[in-house]
Amino acid sequence: MTQQTTFRPRRSVLYMPASNERALAKAATLPCDGLILDLEDAVAPDAKDVAREQACAAAQTGDYGRREVTIRINAIGTQWHEADLAAAAKAGPDAIAVPKVNSAAEVLALVEAMERAGAPDHTTLWAMVETPIAMLRCHEIASASPRLSVLVMGTNDLVKELYAEHVPGREPLLAALGTALLGARAAGKAILDGVYNDVKNTEGFLAECAQGRQMGFDGKTLIHPGQVAGANEAFAPSEQAITDARGVLEAWEAGGSGGVVTYNGRLIENLHVESAQRILTMHEAIQALEEA
Repeated sequence: MTQQTTFRPRRSVLYMPASNERALAKAATLPCDGLILDLEDAVAPDAKDVAREQACAAAQTGDYGRREVTIRINAIGTQWHEADLAAAAKAGPDAIAVPKVNSAAEVLALVEAMERAGAPDHTTLWAMVETPIAMLRCHEIASASPRLSVLVMGTNDLVKELYAEHVPGREPLLAALGTALLGARAAGKAILDGVYNDVKNTEGFLAECAQGRQMGFDGKTLIHPGQVAGANEAFAPSEQAITDARGVLEAWEAGGSGGVVTYNGRLIENLHVESAQRILTMHEAIQALEEA
């Protein structure tokens, strides 16, 4: 399994409609880890051109500080796709998110088009996986190119494609969520959970955040600023987890990094040490991000 070379917090990644100037300005004040300036679902057909111009201009301002800025373009095969991709590549955001990516061949074609349009090296590709065929090809998609850095679950479209229903606990989606996670982790890529639709149901949202974190997602995509704080807390290591991680590393070092080592009565092995190191790396990266 390939490992990510650096850790970047993506606990909360908020969609913002790029056709709405006020929303773009407000995004610079929100404590989210990332932003997706949206040209797709949140934008009416007659506003697509304006949204494209505004998203590209916003991505170049530097106003978003520490936040990872992504532009979601319209899907392959739509009338706006090519113009969106070319403009976003020239704007040079942190990433370009593409909906409904279904194969490694599409990833390679997208990367080639980004490079042809002059995308700088720091602009990566985020592939949205939201169809049954994408679920079955998640590892193929995630490992297709080094330029692809993140998979994004499109759970609303997936529910529609499966003829499933949105229910608490997401039982109809668990197989797909797990399959996507396996594909992303096997390729050493980050993966973001899908959105939670009922912005007034805080309890349900927090339960879904907890589920996503327990499954192994890096963070959650969001549709409302009010969801940011909950996602940030859910996808960060708890104080107890940080304390335990430090304790595990101290015990391991004190034991000479070998033999029988215990912490709080539990046997410690290499796998526990690696998990502890990851928790502390995540904690330190979040601290650095929040202090920036």
